[in-house]
Amino acid sequence: KKTIAFGPIMLATAASKLFDWDVEIIHERGCRKWIKKDKDGKIDHRLLQNERPADAVGFYCGISDTIPRVWNLAKFYKSENVLTVAGGLHSHYQPLESLNHSIDIVVHGDGEQTIKQILINFQKGKSFSKIPGISFLRDGKIITNPQEPIERDQSLFLENLPFPNFGLIRDCKIKEYPIGRIRGCGMNCEFCSVKEKARWCSPEKLFEMVQFLVETENAKHFFLVDDRTEEDEEGSMRFFKLIKEKYGRKLFFTVQVRLEAARNREFLALMRDAGVGGICVGCESPLDEELRAMRKGYKSTDMIKWIQIYRSFEFFIHGMFIFGYPGVKTSLSAQEKMRWFKSFIRRAKFDTIQVLKPIPIVGSELRKRLEREGKLLPLEVVPWDKYDGNHVCFIPDDMTIEELQKYPTEIMKWFYHKRSFWQIGLRTLVMPFDYILRGWNFWYRGWRNDIVRFIGSRIYAKWKRRNDESAFVAHIENHLRSIQGKS
Repeated sequence: KKTIAFGPIMLATAASKLFDWDVEIIHERGCRKWIKKDKDGKIDHRLLQNERPADAVGFYCGISDTIPRVWNLAKFYKSENVLTVAGGLHSHYQPLESLNHSIDIVVHGDGEQTIKQILINFQKGKSFSKIPGISFLRDGKIITNPQEPIERDQSLFLENLPFPNFGLIRDCKIKEYPIGRIRGCGMNCEFCSVKEKARWCSPEKLFEMVQFLVETENAKHFFLVDDRTEEDEEGSMRFFKLIKEKYGRKLFFTVQVRLEAARNREFLALMRDAGVGGICVGCESPLDEELRAMRKGYKSTDMIKWIQIYRSFEFFIHGMFIFGYPGVKTSLSAQEKMRWFKSFIRRAKFDTIQVLKPIPIVGSELRKRLEREGKLLPLEVVPWDKYDGNHVCFIPDDMTIEELQKYPTEIMKWFYHKRSFWQIGLRTLVMPFDYILRGWNFWYRGWRNDIVRFIGSRIYAKWKRRNDESAFVAHIENHLRSIQGKS
């Protein structure tokens, strides 16, 4: 409700530059009270269409668990004779699936120029057949046009993009503004589907974007969406130096970095002095065997050392983990793995955490491996809306379905606990003494984390009420039994 994906903003901004086109963004999870909801509490798109008819609708298909909603909306808009366009990694890797669910065109790769070509051709009644980087159906067969080669100067395309226009979002107030300059990733993690070679615009371009948003939106909080801020470390340092010189620490940035960026203390100091307060790090696992299978390139002992360095610069650290990674042989039981995770999290002193089940993401090598091994559960058993990291999507090797479903949420429940409510009051009472003895930052960090953990416990309880994990596990086990019975 506080932020939005960066991609739809950039494409809508590009489309809004076209003459005769009026563009708006419907942010389903962030809209406020002015847009009417249906009986299920979702935005009523029929009312939207009646009030202000759309000629073309673009769908963000970057996250698999939103795909059923996309299909449902695409079916409605298709019945209204509206052009439907999809973009994002899910539709990129599964174009035929989208085209068979009321999508007219799937866009591959960077979409800012492509969406303009599509809308121009649509307005003029021309064919889409010669537009590069798209897929569409012709006589029931999928046609995929090759993408245009990336500019020789890889930064040129990104350098010439307009600044994002957040004013296009209807009935929504963004509080944390997504920004970015790096696309792609130079790593090769098995569980990830981002395989594009990294490229970036200049740090000056990103600095100007921040300046533009500060002046036009009064923005103060930013989320740098780049997969790895240190991908272009020299450029990132230049960006933070510009921010430091202009704003000092008046702005607040959250960034995603790889753990070993802690080796460059000058980089960390520059980020801190430029207002970077939150660091998101993909730890994935405290087990060395799993780290090797994921191709992370470091050991758990390295992680503890690097996290301590991050803490010394007073960053709030958000640790992201994957529990129960498939295909890894260890001597630990599932319960012992859970204890190992808890021990590591306690020793590392994370401010916040996220522990998910492994997600066989579309386009990832992990998904391909599970398919080859016959361990991937079919979509009729575990549909796309369960691909949120909170549901089992495959048959595990060294634990039961029930254990894999249960233990990651148990770790989250252990970390985000209700007793934090009483700790908030206790910390408030001892604040004057703690401030004198250990300083403001030490007290504030603990007080803030207790508030976050208590809120997290409420969110977890709400999720638990809405999701019957026992029924979900029984559903999968019934499927497995039926397969065994047939064989």
